[in-house]
Amino acid sequence: MSSLMKAGRGGFGQLLHSEWTKFRTVRGWVRAMIGAVLVILLVGLVGTAASNQSEHDANPSLPVGPGGGAVNDNFYFVHQPLRGDGSITVSVTSLTGVIATEPKSTKPGVSPWAKAGIIVKDNLEQGSAYAAMMVTGAHGVRMQHNYTEDKAGGSGNVSEQSPRWLRLNRSGDTITGYESADGTKWTEVGTARLPGLSSAAEAGLFVTSPSAVEETSTGAGFGPAVATGSFGEVALGGQWNEGSWKDEQVGGDAGTSGSYTQTTKGKYTKSGTSYTLAGAGDIAPVVGGPAMGPGITIENFLVGAFAGLIVVIVVGTGFITVEYRRGLIGVTLAAGPRRCRVLVAKAIVVGTLSFIVGLIAAAVMIPLGENRARANGFYVLTVPTQTELRVMVGTGLLLAVAGVLALAVGTILRRSASAITVVVAGMVLPYILATASVLPTGASDWLLRVTPAAGFAIQQSVQHYEHVLTTYTPASGYFPLAPWAGFAVLCAYTALAFATAVVLLRRRDV
Repeated sequence: MSSLMKAGRGGFGQLLHSEWTKFRTVRGWVRAMIGAVLVILLVGLVGTAASNQSEHDANPSLPVGPGGGAVNDNFYFVHQPLRGDGSITVSVTSLTGVIATEPKSTKPGVSPWAKAGIIVKDNLEQGSAYAAMMVTGAHGVRMQHNYTEDKAGGSGNVSEQSPRWLRLNRSGDTITGYESADGTKWTEVGTARLPGLSSAAEAGLFVTSPSAVEETSTGAGFGPAVATGSFGEVALGGQWNEGSWKDEQVGGDAGTSGSYTQTTKGKYTKSGTSYTLAGAGDIAPVVGGPAMGPGITIENFLVGAFAGLIVVIVVGTGFITVEYRRGLIGVTLAAGPRRCRVLVAKAIVVGTLSFIVGLIAAAVMIPLGENRARANGFYVLTVPTQTELRVMVGTGLLLAVAGVLALAVGTILRRSASAITVVVAGMVLPYILATASVLPTGASDWLLRVTPAAGFAIQQSVQHYEHVLTTYTPASGYFPLAPWAGFAVLCAYTALAFATAVVLLRRRDV
């Protein structure tokens, strides 16, 4: 009786304790929350049980760039050490190539992000820092550095009639890129700072080409593409070993986003003062979708989150609808006459427990899934630590807000079955339809923008890079909204539902 009086006098702490006690004394709810953790782990383990028969390396891994993310670092390189400060200048007179149409046949063509140019690279290890100036197959001149950074220069393609001069200038750990249409008038494209750049960084000419989208007899897909760049005389400034050029394929092959055709391989030839290089691969972040090859992203290990989410939805609705069904809501509201505070207390209990469920499941499943996938011969896309933490915490937040949404809808409808159906239909069903390639991409994007399912974007670990070609669709792990923007859509629905629930709870008779 005293606790009821304290709550009635506005003791929110007592009210919160009462709701927590109510929850933990119902064994079915406690077991359901534990079951939600287990079902997320179980579905995740089943999803990583397959073995990659085409990959024979034990525990395969991808190079990691300076930012902590997985990268492709595969290109044909003609290089020598640049000792200290200096510069390299060259003209690019053509960028051509071949694209495979069938295993043993090719046609002339250049991948849009094929690259030919000059590069200063910390060392020959994959993932090391670099800055490069280049011409591309369809995106003009670019300055790129450290895989994720890309800045546009002049537009247009190069040819013998319209060559493009490129220059990189090193001063300490700062690299500045320039371009020119005539080798006389220069325009600065960008500057990159590479902390800790070696005093004897490798520099020179490079060519690379990611796979190209091509129609084959079996349909559209990514096919091998090899680029060939032609260069004029190289002008060097600073301390170089004149004439001591070495050539090699960095990475040993074309990486996950490219491959050589059966008829064209990497090569380097010199004729007088001119150079010709052919190469395949890419110098860029590894992305999801077909361009990644036999790879897995960390959110793939959380595929069971939607199953755990359904459990949380059931518990969230039941936390209020059971009281309506059993006629106990009057007792609850008598203990807390300020009805808004009752609903807030319930939301805190459901939201906190749901957050813990999601966080524990993600924190266990991600490292467990990574080890299991690598043991089965799959690449796992390494992401920066802050991204991995955001995915883990985001999974907890996703379940927490979904639990509160379910509580609010349960308060509005006062029927468990109806409330569960509404929340599942509004959040889980759109997510499944959008990511399972059931709908066209446009419809999938629309669902993941305007429904509560947008909240699943908080689990996305892959990024959309304009300078990397892949299929940026929900089925490939790419949501139309940024992670926190998608989560904000879910929060907006929840806030609206919760506000409606508060108004109705105040106005209705018990």
